[in-house]
Amino acid sequence: MNTRPAIDESTGPVALTVAFNQDSSCFAVGLDSGFCVFNSDPCELKVSRDFNAGIGAAEMLGRANYVALAGGGRNPKFPTNKVGTHILRPTRTNAQEADGGAKLIIWDDAKQLAVVTLEFRSQVFQARLSRSQILVALLNSVTLYAFSSPPKKVSSFETADNPSGLCCLGSKIVAFPGRTPGQVQIVEIGTGNVSIIPAHGSPLKAMTLSPNGEILATASETGTLIRLFSTTNCARISELRRGVDPAAIFSLAISPSNTLLAVTSDKATLHVFDLPHSNHQKSAIASHAIRSSSPYSTSSLDGPNSATASTNRTKWGILGSIPLMPRLFSDAYSFASAPIAIDDDPHSALRGTAKPPVPIPGTPGGKARKGVLGWLDDWTLVVVGAGREGRWEKFVLSRGEDGRRWVGRQGWKRYLGG
Repeated sequence: MNTRPAIDESTGPVALTVAFNQDSSCFAVGLDSGFCVFNSDPCELKVSRDFNAGIGAAEMLGRANYVALAGGGRNPKFPTNKVGTHILRPTRTNAQEADGGAKLIIWDDAKQLAVVTLEFRSQVFQARLSRSQILVALLNSVTLYAFSSPPKKVSSFETADNPSGLCCLGSKIVAFPGRTPGQVQIVEIGTGNVSIIPAHGSPLKAMTLSPNGEILATASETGTLIRLFSTTNCARISELRRGVDPAAIFSLAISPSNTLLAVTSDKATLHVFDLPHSNHQKSAIASHAIRSSSPYSTSSLDGPNSATASTNRTKWGILGSIPLMPRLFSDAYSFASAPIAIDDDPHSALRGTAKPPVPIPGTPGGKARKGVLGWLDDWTLVVVGAGREGRWEKFVLSRGEDGRRWVGRQGWKRYLGG
C-alpha cells in the first residue's frame, strides 16, 4: 500500500506572460499571483510584487519604475471584459480591484501604487510604452495615448481579430494588424498618416520593428515565411524561409545593429537570419556583429548537438540555381539554428491524456508565452518562456575555424526556482 502523500504540482507561481523592455536588459513576468522583474544577463530577480491575483500582460518602460499591467489568469487582478471608460486616479492595488471596465494600469513601483488607470470595453491583450506614448491592443482595435497626466487619447484604429495583441511602438511610427487578416497598418505618430501593407494571405502571428524603426518583420499563422518591409515606403525588402512545414511563430527580434533577425517557433528551434542592407550597413556587420574576436568561441557551446549552421546561398546547392525549380529551393534560409526549450503550458491537460489544453483567461492567445526573444548585443541573445517551468536560456553567436557562423546555448535557468 502506497502511503506517501500525493505530490502537489500546483504549488509555486506560474508565469502567464513575459516581455522584454525596450533594450532587452530586463524582462517583466506576469504571474498568476502578481508580477516580477528580472535582469536579463545574468538572470537575477530585481522586483517581485505579490497581488494574490493574476497578471496577464506586463510591459516595462525601459529601466524606469513604470510597468503597464493588465489582469489575467483564472483569478485576474483587474477586470478583463467589462464595459467602462478611461479614467486617471492613483489607486492602491493591494486588494482585488472592484468590478468595472477591462483595465490597463500603469504601476509606479517606486510609489507602490497605480498612477494611471485606463478602462476599455473589451479585454486588454497587450500594451507598449515609451516616454511619450502608450499603445494598447484590444481584440479588434488599438488605441494610442499621449503619456501625459492625464493621458490624452490621440487616435484609435480598428483591426482584424488580434488575440495575440500584436502591436509595435517606435519613436515615429506604430504598426499593428489591419482590418483585413494578413494586412499591417503603419501610422506616423506625428502626422497621423496611415499606410496599409498586404503582408500575408493568412492572419498575422508575429511582428516586430527594427531598433531604428526602418524595417518591419512579419509572420503569418502559416509560419513558413518571414517577410521584411520598409516602413518608409512600405515596399517588401525580402522574404526569409523558416522552413517548409507550418509552424506557430513565437517571437521575432532584430539585433541592435539592424543586421540580424532571430525567430523562434513551436518547432522548438531558434533561427538566425542575415537581413539585406546597403553597403555601409553591411560593413557594420563585419565590424560590430559576429566576429572571430567575439568573446565567445565554438568551444564554449554546450556541445555538437546544441547548434547547427547553414548558408542560405548553399542550402540546396546547385538546385537553387536551376530555372523553374520550386521557390523553396532558392529562398533565403537561416545561417544558423539551435534547439530551445518550450516545456509545458500551465493549466494544460494532464500528461498522458488526450484532452486539449485549457485556454488561460486574460492572456494573449490563451496560452503562456514561449520563446520570447531579446538581443543583448549583436552576438548575444536571450530566450525566455512563461509557464510552470519559467525557462531562461542564453545563446551566443560565434564563427568557426571554417568561417561559418554558429549559434549555441551557453546557459539556462529556471527563473521561478525549482
